[in-house]
Amino acid sequence: MQEKLEIGKIVNTFGIKGEVKVYPYTDDINQFKKIKKVYINNEEKEIESVKFHKNNVILKIKGIDNMTEAENLRNTVIEANRSNKKLPENTYYIADLIDLDVYTDENNFLGKVKDIYNTGANDIYSIETPEGKEILLPAIKDVIKQIDIENKKIIVHILKGLI
Repeated sequence: MQEKLEIGKIVNTFGIKGEVKVYPYTDDINQFKKIKKVYINNEEKEIESVKFHKNNVILKIKGIDNMTEAENLRNTVIEANRSNKKLPENTYYIADLIDLDVYTDENNFLGKVKDIYNTGANDIYSIETPEGKEILLPAIKDVIKQIDIENKKIIVHILKGLI
């Protein structure tokens, strides 16, 4: 498992004091309140303050004190150490699901998880078949039957008409 996880991307500056606007890669942006340190370009940085504006996170990062310094971070991905906090049951980090093998409940290999899209109602798993085609599966209980991170395997049930 990765030690650091991508938590967002700096998309713009905010104000003139070096704050940055971050597009969060999480369902719960309040998690940013718990983060004390982040990694920007593999360099550890301390978070001075966290605010929220619309659906974005506004961070004040120690050492970034003006708009020019903040502008230089635009389009940079922010990482944080994997939390010691245990995720709720049946909840996973996207990074842990990417590249897992996907099998049907009849033990047929479908492919590997290549991406996950958040649609609001439920996530969509993008599976790349050995032939290079894409299969989109909704992350619902009727379809995703088992996720086994340790064995890098997902078991799915293909509903009639799904693929």
